[in-house]
Amino acid sequence: MRPSTNSLGAKAKRFALPLGAIAAIAFTTLFLLFGRTSAQTAGPQQPPLDQSKIAPLISLNQAVQAVAAHVLPAVVNVSVTAKVNQPQGGGGFGGINPQEIPPEFRRFFGFGQGPDQGQNQPQYEYGIGSGFIISGNGYIVTNDHVVENAKTIHVTLHDRRSFPAKVVGVDKLDDLAVIKIDADNLPTIPWGDSSKLQPGETVMAFGSPFGSLTFSVTRGIISAVHRGVSPSHNARAPRDYIQTDAAINPGNSGGPLVDAYGRVVGIDTFIYTSSGSFAGAGFAIPSLIAQHSINEIIKTGKVVHGFLGIGITDVTPENATFFKVPNASGALIDQVNPDTPASRAGLKQGDVIRKLNGKEITDATDLQVAVSEMSPGTAITLDILRDGNPTTIHATVGEYQANAQQAENSGAGQQHARLGISVENLSPDIRQQLGVPSDVNGVAIQSVQAGSAADEAGLSPGNVIMQVNRHPVTSAAAFADQVRSIPADQSVLLLVWSKQGTIYLVVHPNATGGTGNDQNNDNNDNQ
Repeated sequence: MRPSTNSLGAKAKRFALPLGAIAAIAFTTLFLLFGRTSAQTAGPQQPPLDQSKIAPLISLNQAVQAVAAHVLPAVVNVSVTAKVNQPQGGGGFGGINPQEIPPEFRRFFGFGQGPDQGQNQPQYEYGIGSGFIISGNGYIVTNDHVVENAKTIHVTLHDRRSFPAKVVGVDKLDDLAVIKIDADNLPTIPWGDSSKLQPGETVMAFGSPFGSLTFSVTRGIISAVHRGVSPSHNARAPRDYIQTDAAINPGNSGGPLVDAYGRVVGIDTFIYTSSGSFAGAGFAIPSLIAQHSINEIIKTGKVVHGFLGIGITDVTPENATFFKVPNASGALIDQVNPDTPASRAGLKQGDVIRKLNGKEITDATDLQVAVSEMSPGTAITLDILRDGNPTTIHATVGEYQANAQQAENSGAGQQHARLGISVENLSPDIRQQLGVPSDVNGVAIQSVQAGSAADEAGLSPGNVIMQVNRHPVTSAAAFADQVRSIPADQSVLLLVWSKQGTIYLVVHPNATGGTGNDQNNDNNDNQ
């Protein structure tokens, strides 16, 4: 080693001990100063809360835990392998189509991909849903769209036992299914009365969100009842749903919605969402509707729904004056299908049904649900208003058959600035292009100006305007003349055809905001 290096090493040894002592003293001083200051800043430790002050919250927790412990043993996980020949739209929970979800994300939505994924060969989808046991010998309720096209079904109980299951029967209109496993002495959940539910009431949703989060429970309230909304998997389903803010996600399909007594008041079936996940609005089939179908399936293996053959919508304060109805109550007929119980009974477009067998009909949903639950062949009496005149109609309920109830100009188009639409004559080519049935006549909408009265009323290109203020439309020129003849400060009543059926719409030419749409609930062809 060079001398310089030795010299530096010796100096380091001489100062090592003094420097260490100084560092220790400095560290101790800093600790005493800043450590004490930090402790003083933190303040005294808070004592535990007085339990008497949080007793209501503790009681709520205990109540929720008691309900969950009572219900969970009867909740099941339903695993399905379904064979599909091509991508299917709207079949999944909340309108989610597995084929629209990137493969790497499907497992988060209760779907998986099977090995056969070629475009020209059958595909297998692995889905997860929920259900609940209603009888000790293995009958289980779930949604039809959970088990639709199922090749195999496996049910996992809360105690982790697993059983193969078979489909007893389904109700496609109400999106219900009954499956069965070979087991005995199973825990069950009792039915509750959905007709007694009130907004604000506490409810709990059970199921398997996202497939992997099995036997989950969420708590919320009844947001609303008698919701006339349309699930994307079945646009003709009776629209009388329970809305809840209890978190419901893909995989919860078929799970129970229970009240504070642990009774099933609804069956979780779809959500409103733009992302595929819960956004605060979940919907459940009311227990009173579900029980009727479930009992029929267990008894006969199928459900037969009543049918009249009409399209209906609500009577509202805005359209009531056009039909001389004294108040906004009843079901307005906007379509009567040929060769149906309704047409044979003499019901007409524009009739307003006010009573069914003496019971008041408040809206379209009220009539729809009542008729749907009737047995074919049932004789009924309808009290109606026809142009304001009371009339009694006697009819016989028919049988709803989904496949049978599907709906069957030359020159330039004319722009109507007042409404914000361009229309054209319904030539044979246009009729074929739009798929307009031969018994529908009027003018086809070419375009709708954004933000116009027609846009706010919900009109779209491809719709056919059949009537203006209850007068038939024969051509584009006649339509323009009819609208021009109406005073500028008055609303216009249109009878409009679309692929979902026909409906009366009130258009406000001077509207600057709001929907301008008096449609509310279009329960077409389900009666």
